[in-house]
Amino acid sequence: MKNLVLAAALFGAALCAPAQTPAPALRVEGPTVEGKPFQLASLRGKVVLLMFWSTDCAVCRDKMPELRQNYQGWQGKPFELVLVATDRRMKDVEDYERIISRTVPLQQRFVQLWAGEAGYRDSVGAPGQLPASFLIDKSGKVVERYQGRIPAEAWDRIAELL
Repeated sequence: MKNLVLAAALFGAALCAPAQTPAPALRVEGPTVEGKPFQLASLRGKVVLLMFWSTDCAVCRDKMPELRQNYQGWQGKPFELVLVATDRRMKDVEDYERIISRTVPLQQRFVQLWAGEAGYRDSVGAPGQLPASFLIDKSGKVVERYQGRIPAEAWDRIAELL
């Protein structure tokens, strides 16, 4: 009898509990390193991999060729890769971009912002260990988060979301 009363009380509490509101979508906006305006919200309808990184992060730099290959492989699909450089100085990002502009084909380049830019805003806060990546579905909802190296399964998950 006690179990029945307890179950009824728990069921009643669940019915009276406030509905959970969905987590707000991530906000990332500001000028790209090329000076173009950018808003993450404008990518609704696409799967987005948002990665916070730094030019002095060896793991981050090591992942760039893999990111570029996957990005090029998914051209024409509703997918976008967005990087946010967390370097202290814009000069470090610019130096890296100069090298990339000479060595990487245009079809393998993606949107990049610098978190130190005056017009940059995000709702992420300190991303923690770099690289820090967020997989965002077509509705703008974060479905997975990765700290450190992006696992191989992440690419399968992106393919599922496309």
